[in-house]
Amino acid sequence: MKAKKNNLKILFNNQFFRTLLAIILGFIVAGIMLLTMGHNPLAVYSTMFTGVFKNPRNIAETIIKATPLIITGSSIAFAFKTGLFNIGSEGQYTMGFVFAGMVGILLDLPWFLQIPIVILAGMLGGLLLGGLSGILKSKFGVHEVISGIMLNWISLYFLNYIALGSPFFIQETSGTDAINVSGQIKLFAAEKAAGDYSSITEVPIIGRVLARSDLNYGILIAIFVAILLHFIIKKSTLGYQLKAVGFNKDAAEFAGIDVNKNIIRSLAIAGIISGLAGAVNIMSLSPHKITSLAMFENYGFDGLSVALIAGSSLIGVIPSALLFAVFKIGGSVIQQQYQISSEIISILIGVIIFFIALSSILPIIADYIASKKTKEKL
Repeated sequence: MKAKKNNLKILFNNQFFRTLLAIILGFIVAGIMLLTMGHNPLAVYSTMFTGVFKNPRNIAETIIKATPLIITGSSIAFAFKTGLFNIGSEGQYTMGFVFAGMVGILLDLPWFLQIPIVILAGMLGGLLLGGLSGILKSKFGVHEVISGIMLNWISLYFLNYIALGSPFFIQETSGTDAINVSGQIKLFAAEKAAGDYSSITEVPIIGRVLARSDLNYGILIAIFVAILLHFIIKKSTLGYQLKAVGFNKDAAEFAGIDVNKNIIRSLAIAGIISGLAGAVNIMSLSPHKITSLAMFENYGFDGLSVALIAGSSLIGVIPSALLFAVFKIGGSVIQQQYQISSEIISILIGVIIFFIALSSILPIIADYIASKKTKEKL
């Protein structure tokens, strides 16, 4: 009986099992909704996945969509690991996008200088907001959720100022000029900027996909970032200190760890990573310019969903972001074929996150089942 209890508790404590169960339950709930609308859920789901994986362009778009989500998801998961809630990821992303855009427009250096400088500019933009949230929390007790939300809006208005009211604004447009080609990281950026698509389409097998998409090197940066943050958290002294502060501030302080300093460090690193996501996007995606926005682009908020689905695992953020991107691209496929609102995908994702949040009660259920069987045996 004890072995069965332990096995059940081990299973219910396994993050992969809990996430898989939440995804299955999410599909069941969304399937019931599809039935009420007169659609066969199995046929709809089959169309969604085949529409993504049997179409080379949709595969490319999935990778493109997942790239910034891996980075913002890593930023938020990193903050979670240190006991902080980086709701300001959206603003950090936006500020990184703007800073990288301004530097990419002003400078036109050789690519091996331009690309690192533009990336660093984006990271600096994110650092300013993340670091400020850290300072406000550590020095003045302002919760990072409050400061993060306020800074999100400030970053959005700052973007619109740069796009429409600054010297960067291009008359009779809705934004700035594009960053220089030397700072772009999509495949065949120079050829696309020159309008030379014939040489791209001649690439074997994937030529047409390359010509019609913004496939870029950003996915390599995203995977590297997730792995690096995983290493920092698991293997470094810095990671140990950050986790200690997040787990128990009083115990960490008793052990001689500077709590306030590590709060600032954590949110600053999270901000740097989210700012990197903004830099990667403006360097990767057409039209490579800062344009005015009525609302947020949601890369930071979607990164929150990615981090939750991953159970705050920094390595798990990679498949989580890819799954999220599959849902988004697949949602467009079923919308076209079945005239189903793409909001059904948002509902699916929301239900999955809801069940992941509930999964913390599974170990309690395991204990209850075990204790009930023990009583019955007695």
